[in-house]
Amino acid sequence: MKHGAGARGGPAKVRAGRGAKYLRTGTVDELTDQNVRTIVDLERAAKQASGTADTISSAIARFCGSMTFVLVHVVWFGAWIAFNAWPGLPHPDPFPFTFLTLVVSLEAIFLSTFLLMSQNQENRLTERRSQLDLQINLLTEQENTKMLEMLQRIAEKVGASSGDDPDLEVLEKATRPEKLLEQIEKASQTPG
Repeated sequence: MKHGAGARGGPAKVRAGRGAKYLRTGTVDELTDQNVRTIVDLERAAKQASGTADTISSAIARFCGSMTFVLVHVVWFGAWIAFNAWPGLPHPDPFPFTFLTLVVSLEAIFLSTFLLMSQNQENRLTERRSQLDLQINLLTEQENTKMLEMLQRIAEKVGASSGDDPDLEVLEKATRPEKLLEQIEKASQTPG
């Protein structure tokens, strides 16, 4: 008996590291659990690689998108306006609340900057995910093409005929991503 694929346990037992663990799943739930953990690990690594500014801007963006942020501002604005409009109290910022307007304008400038920084970080992560998806899809397409070629050879060897299926002949050819992109661009430029 050969070592490797023919040895006890099959090819999954032979491979080392995370790949071996990744291949040894018993159920669909275990497989999806491993996939989810892999994605979480990738996301965690991306967040750890981000700089201090990205971490701060993400934290601020998360807080600004919360109901707590809204409630803090409702209380703050209400208290400010009430204090500066209440009769008999000293009014450091009387109506039309010029200082409050200045503070809110400055806050808006800084918040928009932090939100844009956070959005840029999310865009980088999204671009990275898209690249990963593209690479996996290309690899899957190449694997599928190879499997079709192998199945065709097996069918010929055992005497099964595909009946000269024209779709099969087309699918056996490797997809050219650059050609596909040209087709998409051409179709999107054509008036609908």
